[in-house]
Amino acid sequence: MQDIPVSTPIDAVIMWVDGADPHHAAKLDTFLRDKGLSRKGGADKARFHNAGELDYCVTSLLKFAPWLRTIFIVTDQQRPSLLDKLAGTAFEHRVCLIDHRVIFAEYPECLPSFNSMAISSLLWRIPGIAEQFLYLNDDFMLIQPTHPQDFFRGDKVVLRGKWHLLPESVPGRSVIRIVRRWFGREKEKSRISFWELQQSCARLLGCTKKYFRLPHVPHAWKRSSWEKIFTLFPAAVSTNIHAQLRGSGQYVPEALGSHFHWRENLAVLDNDRTNVQLKPARQSLFRLSFKLYYADINKNVVFACVQSIEGGSAKKQQLIYNWLDKRIGSIDELI
Repeated sequence: MQDIPVSTPIDAVIMWVDGADPHHAAKLDTFLRDKGLSRKGGADKARFHNAGELDYCVTSLLKFAPWLRTIFIVTDQQRPSLLDKLAGTAFEHRVCLIDHRVIFAEYPECLPSFNSMAISSLLWRIPGIAEQFLYLNDDFMLIQPTHPQDFFRGDKVVLRGKWHLLPESVPGRSVIRIVRRWFGREKEKSRISFWELQQSCARLLGCTKKYFRLPHVPHAWKRSSWEKIFTLFPAAVSTNIHAQLRGSGQYVPEALGSHFHWRENLAVLDNDRTNVQLKPARQSLFRLSFKLYYADINKNVVFACVQSIEGGSAKKQQLIYNWLDKRIGSIDELI
């Protein structure tokens, strides 16, 4: 495995929002009222909830990826209390706040933006960001030590995920749909799934048979690749950044970047280091307990994603918080 020279900087970018902030909540409510919309779908409160995930995310990066140069937190006129804890410490200048107005500087008509796919499409425009950087949601965490080559190999990014057949390439699909429709099993969907949005990215990049399905892990990106994506697919990126709420006609930046890096021979596939995905609102207490036990005994489980922890019962939340405290700890322990 080829290592990256120490002189090659690697940054990390985390998108964060505190939906409980009265100013942010009022901004979203005003936007929805002006558009005649309600808080559902792309405006659902769960998309903006803050349950302390950011602290675990940043702590895990500082603890398990000390080789990172700068950790950027991208938000909308908000300031996480975490920064106050880091003030005056050795980590103060390694964690920087970036406002939406900075990355949307040339697109003021797109603000305010409550759309993670729009915001993440512009992360490469952070001033001074390294050519190689990691993109994370605030509910992504590291739970074991990592190395640069876990994400970058020479000039290539490391992809994690699997190739799947595009629906139109599945043998006998048309027959299956006819049979399902005949027996009333073909339901009309109210929204396009996350997988279907990834399939659109594959088609945009010229894939005709398969698409690459991504897990919830930190994504390795190259700034220069995103510059090229903006040049080659102006209509697609314009659609993304002008959508102030998530919608069906968009492209998932993670999938767009992955397919582009693969097409340009700028990616390697490596699934040796994997993740545990926790969904307290949907998974039983037993299943959550088993997942955490599996993550503890499997050395290949390096990443964790905790989706909408506030949606779980008090017992589920306590189980997860206790586990995060054991595996990651708090920022106070580092400073």
